Amino acid sequence: MPGDAEATKKRLLEAGAREFAEYGIAGARVDRIAEQAKSNKAQIYHYFGSKDALFDAVFHELVVSNIRERPIDPDDLPGYAARMFDAYEDYPEIARIATWYRLERANAGSVLDVIVASNRHKVAVIEAAQRDGRLSSRWGAAELLGLVLSVAGMWSTMTPEFTAMFSTTTREQRRQIVVDAVKALLAA
Repeated sequence: MPGDAEATKKRLLEAGAREFAEYGIAGARVDRIAEQAKSNKAQIYHYFGSKDALFDAVFHELVVSNIRERPIDPDDLPGYAARMFDAYEDYPEIARIATWYRLERANAGSVLDVIVASNRHKVAVIEAAQRDGRLSSRWGAAELLGLVLSVAGMWSTMTPEFTAMFSTTTREQRRQIVVDAVKALLAA
């Protein structure tokens, strides 16, 4: 049944996301993924071909979901950064999977097309807003995107020792720091 195949793939992607977030690509085990998905290892290889291809599919789904749920708005980059902050807070596996990807695939020589396309799109909309005078050209479009994303994700990338200094800072206060920092970046 076609519905069963899609449901199985969805469960494998969800279980894969949990497993990869916890253990990375090398540490993830297909038997644990299959067990969590109430499936079997053969289904992982049938639908995805390999553990690495399952990771790529998981990452692809995260990127597509992020683009759909948090589209970039060059006229409100502080709001975009705030929405990204919310995503990192609500779904910590996003930052964890991205970190594992950087750690384990940085020198692999291959790239995920969905990430390349997403970055190109974001840079293009920022460039267009800069050409139209809606955004400062103090930073190049790619640099500005990198700064906005770094500020949005700063709380999820800090060491526990650093974040301990902010133990009384609420989520809303941390979110506001992100918004204010991006506003400061945009001030010409």
